[in-house]
Amino acid sequence: MRKPEVTIILPTYNEKDNVIVITERIRACLEAENYEILFVDDSRDDTPKVLERLASRYPEVRFVHRTDERGLATAVIEGFRRAAGKYFIVMDADLQHPPEVIPEMVRLLRSGVDVVIPSRFLPGGSDGGLGPLRKLISWTARWIGRMAIRRLRPLTDITGGFFGIRAEVVEGASLNPVGWKILMEVLVKGRFDRVVEIPYVFQAREAGASKMSLREQWNYLRHVARLVAYSPEDRRFFLFCFVGAMGVIVNLIVMSFLVYVLHWHGAAASVVASLVAMLHNFIWNDQVTWRGHAHPVRWRRWLQAPLFMVISAVSILITAGCAELFHRLGWNELGGQLVGILLGTVWSFTANNRWTWGVPHEDRSAALMVHRPDEQKH
Repeated sequence: MRKPEVTIILPTYNEKDNVIVITERIRACLEAENYEILFVDDSRDDTPKVLERLASRYPEVRFVHRTDERGLATAVIEGFRRAAGKYFIVMDADLQHPPEVIPEMVRLLRSGVDVVIPSRFLPGGSDGGLGPLRKLISWTARWIGRMAIRRLRPLTDITGGFFGIRAEVVEGASLNPVGWKILMEVLVKGRFDRVVEIPYVFQAREAGASKMSLREQWNYLRHVARLVAYSPEDRRFFLFCFVGAMGVIVNLIVMSFLVYVLHWHGAAASVVASLVAMLHNFIWNDQVTWRGHAHPVRWRRWLQAPLFMVISAVSILITAGCAELFHRLGWNELGGQLVGILLGTVWSFTANNRWTWGVPHEDRSAALMVHRPDEQKH
């Protein structure tokens, strides 16, 4: 058998009722292709015996049965290591990912696309194979991932587990996922430029049991936290927010001391407390959040603290302006204050990242070149 061009990687765990069906459907879709089907199996039932029969019947089928390790994400990484093709298609074996989408994925990879992601949330797609509770859990997971990690925000389906990549995307990448969302790991740590999303219809499970559990949901949150720590700009943003929260506490402590101990006037105490908090925040951001990004020119470095305070003052004006706008519209002022805090935080981080500490463009998280199906026609 000649070396395959495409490797279909299927992690399996107790899927003896599905592996035959998925194999036949893949073979029907890829009759004209040079491919292999690679099962990475962690099963405790008779799935390995079924896979052994499939491998003896079809030369394009291979499988590895693991006894000392478990987990969907690690199974996919094992598949990356053992795959012989130059294009990898990763999908579940439970028939919820339709193999009929694979030919279009392969076509896009051949055209120069680095990552192809079938999406349930594009026009023409559907997540109808999920029940209401699973849809809610899935939506929450996507929202958390996209809000926490800047690089994922342009994408609509980061948690589906159905994707195709060129082999070089993960070559040399330090993949170390927690739980089951391997696609997020690839998108944060892989090397690529061009991503395409295409619609697909998620199918209802026909056999076997879902692997969803509270433990897996906890692992997902741990995974997101680790990816944030790995991504310089995302890590910087959360450190910035943490320093800001400490600054609020410093502000309140200083104002309380000035008002209740030294008996200062409230307005004067507020101004001094705010200045002390700003200085506190600058020092911590300079030494921790943007550590290593001090301006090399001494006189420009002396301007960083005043610039930080000006940016902070604009943030305060943004917050106050939102609260006043809500008041004039007859809406809840506290809601306006909250919106203002969010907008002010984003403004302050972006402005300081760009001007106060001048993080070079190449050190920022690269924005993905995401293309939609209709864009492929142009």
